[in-house]
Amino acid sequence: MTNDHAAAPPEPPLDPLDPLDPSGPTHASLDPPHAPAPPAPPETTGATDPAEDAPPRPSAPARRSSALRRAREAVAGGGFGGLRSGRAAGHGTGAGSRSLGRTTAPPPSVTRSPFDSESFTSASYVATTHTPHIALASVWVLTRLGMLVLLWRDSLGIGGVGREVHVLYRLWYDRLAHGTFPPDDPTWQYPPGAALVIGSPAALPWLTYFQAFVALTLLADAVVALALARADSDRVTHGAWMWVCGLPLLLHIPLARYDVQTTAVAVIALLVLRSRPALGGALAGLGAMIKVWPALTLIGTPRGRSTREAWTAACSTAIALLITLGVLFRHSLDFLLQQGARGVQIESLGGTVLALARAAGLWPGRIQYRYGAFEYVGPHISYVGVLALSATLAACCWLVVWRVRARRWTPATPLDAAFAAVLLFTLTSRVISPQYLVWLLGLAAVCLTCRETVMRPAALLLLPATALSALAYPVLYEDVLAGAPAGLAVLTARNGLLLAAGFLACRALWRTSVGEPKG
Repeated sequence: MTNDHAAAPPEPPLDPLDPLDPSGPTHASLDPPHAPAPPAPPETTGATDPAEDAPPRPSAPARRSSALRRAREAVAGGGFGGLRSGRAAGHGTGAGSRSLGRTTAPPPSVTRSPFDSESFTSASYVATTHTPHIALASVWVLTRLGMLVLLWRDSLGIGGVGREVHVLYRLWYDRLAHGTFPPDDPTWQYPPGAALVIGSPAALPWLTYFQAFVALTLLADAVVALALARADSDRVTHGAWMWVCGLPLLLHIPLARYDVQTTAVAVIALLVLRSRPALGGALAGLGAMIKVWPALTLIGTPRGRSTREAWTAACSTAIALLITLGVLFRHSLDFLLQQGARGVQIESLGGTVLALARAAGLWPGRIQYRYGAFEYVGPHISYVGVLALSATLAACCWLVVWRVRARRWTPATPLDAAFAAVLLFTLTSRVISPQYLVWLLGLAAVCLTCRETVMRPAALLLLPATALSALAYPVLYEDVLAGAPAGLAVLTARNGLLLAAGFLACRALWRTSVGEPKG
């Protein structure tokens, strides 16, 4: 080891066979002009051959391989400036290279593909080229253009997907403009923070309400894609592709609902939670005031200071926002009355069971439009609702037990726990609207930004489940309402995939953090 602060020993003349020396022996003139000449070897006496005492001289191929390795390291470390610094530290040509040539195995031949080299990794590729980002951006642009075309035509299947923004959101916007949440409106079932999203199109006054809402939804979509792409670049993962390719499977539904904005808040909260727990907690609290479920993103925070900071920031943000909106608007808590009166939606797990029983002639119920959705009404329907609430309570208890018994935390545990928790609460809900898949896609994409995640099988099951959700609504929604075989098959398959994903997610989370470690 050479001390960097000690005087460097004089360098011997450059090797004329060094491939980095373009001019042969004349390149030695580049050495410092006052460098002392190397001492002459002492004269030997006796019959000893001097070649036997001298260290073996590396062969020309070994010297060339060593020089090529130094060149690659110099380029990776900052170009030819790194090469010059390597020479100054004794790792360039001369004595240092001869020592390196003796002790280090030569790297793979340069005639082979760079992907076969041990020094070339996927991380190096992602870090040194913009091709993956260009491809991701191109796919995002093309798929979002297709979604916009579908929304503009809005005639696929039952049609009218954009009516929720045209009519309902605009009605709520007008009510909020008069300083009140929608009073006695059975369709208003959201926390007060939803007013921030419903009223956000006012920031683009030169557009119509519908145009501004769609533009802001696309902006939130792009923010999610960029945040995931940045995380992917750091860890060489594929979360951004999950989001960019998965969201269009819902066709144009995401552009006509405000779930993309909510998911953007939750995704960013999870991505910053590890490095800045207070900021992540504040974003989770904001999201909870918009649509409740982002509060579950904090279920997997590691015990200790980070949990205290995140949960304190979340509670503080939620309470401050609730008080502020309560002062600015009237009827801020009316949503609790409407949410508690909801029944069993036809697309939920309980609704699927009732649909199958109805098709088999075992249940005489019917479908009715209530509280902004199609629900089942008829005998014993209250028991199905109670079972759904009991399942939600059981899921909550399971998460608490997992939290108490968890002993191992990896960088992926907070992400995996958030995804599993939201998936459980989606499955046990009395309502499973197609836009709920937006939440799950976003959280699954965050999980895939971490190599240690155990949610890959569950995340992959979401892709066909998402496509089937769009097939059920709007494409085959008339068959779903009529109880036709095609509609029943699509709903049963979609909910079956979600159940399988929930089982795999919970089992993997328990095994990796509570169960005995393997081996």
